[in-house]
Amino acid sequence: MTIGKSPDRDNRRSPVRRSPVGQAGAVPEQPGQPGPAADSIGTVLSAARLRAGLTVDQVSTSTRVRVPIVHGIEEDDFGRCGGDFYARGHIRAIARAVGVDGEALVAQYDAAHGGAPSAQRPTQLLDTGPIKITDHRRPNWTTPMVVAIAVVVAVIGFNLFSSSPGTSTAGVASTPLKSSAAPVVPSVQPPAPAPSIAAIAAAPADKVTVKLVAEKDTSWVSALDSQGKSLFQNNLDQGKDQTFTDPKQVKLVIGNAGAVHVYVNGKDLGAAGEDGQVVHLTYTPGDPQAG
Repeated sequence: MTIGKSPDRDNRRSPVRRSPVGQAGAVPEQPGQPGPAADSIGTVLSAARLRAGLTVDQVSTSTRVRVPIVHGIEEDDFGRCGGDFYARGHIRAIARAVGVDGEALVAQYDAAHGGAPSAQRPTQLLDTGPIKITDHRRPNWTTPMVVAIAVVVAVIGFNLFSSSPGTSTAGVASTPLKSSAAPVVPSVQPPAPAPSIAAIAAAPADKVTVKLVAEKDTSWVSALDSQGKSLFQNNLDQGKDQTFTDPKQVKLVIGNAGAVHVYVNGKDLGAAGEDGQVVHLTYTPGDPQAG
């Protein structure tokens, strides 16, 4: 009787013993399994560039990011970017040129480099640029118009009260319109040509002279001479300008290129780039090149 029951007990216990072992073995294996590794930023940008049929030189030309920096980013080396702020700008520009999502890559960069920056001032300057343009332009034109209307009304009122009643009222009203219009127009028009005249000054032929004018908005600017010495590193507020001169070259980094007008060796080169674009520029005494 005892020998006959022993196998039955073993058969009943066997599933119970094997079942917990199988479950316990399955649970710890799941956390230990490595998830699919995400491609690095450089790998994504390099693969996208090859799919688009572009060379590094072509990407550098379209983004104004120097060739060594493009090579470095494709190798996940961001040391040449000059800091996290510029690295993010370069990643966005290259991603846009090769047709991938730049914001996703910037988020991946932030996750690998300690998160987004705490100082948001450069981003706010770029994001609110278009709003500032409209806010600053309206007062500049509205105020002279209000002043002109007030002057005209005052002159007409003065002549109406001082003149005798009769048919001469129409003549009196037309006369001050002609005389009052002359002083009002010059007060509005002179600011437009002033920057061009000041910027296109005689430049020495044996040196490079660069003038930057913040016409539309504020932009962060860094300027270095041929020895690598800092000539200027600060915000260039709207309406302000800076001039740099060196015997060999002037190197610039402009944080909001669309807001800055560039004059080199007495020549007007127009805006440094697009609104919100970060550009790196280098000029020598021979610039701008002919053609």
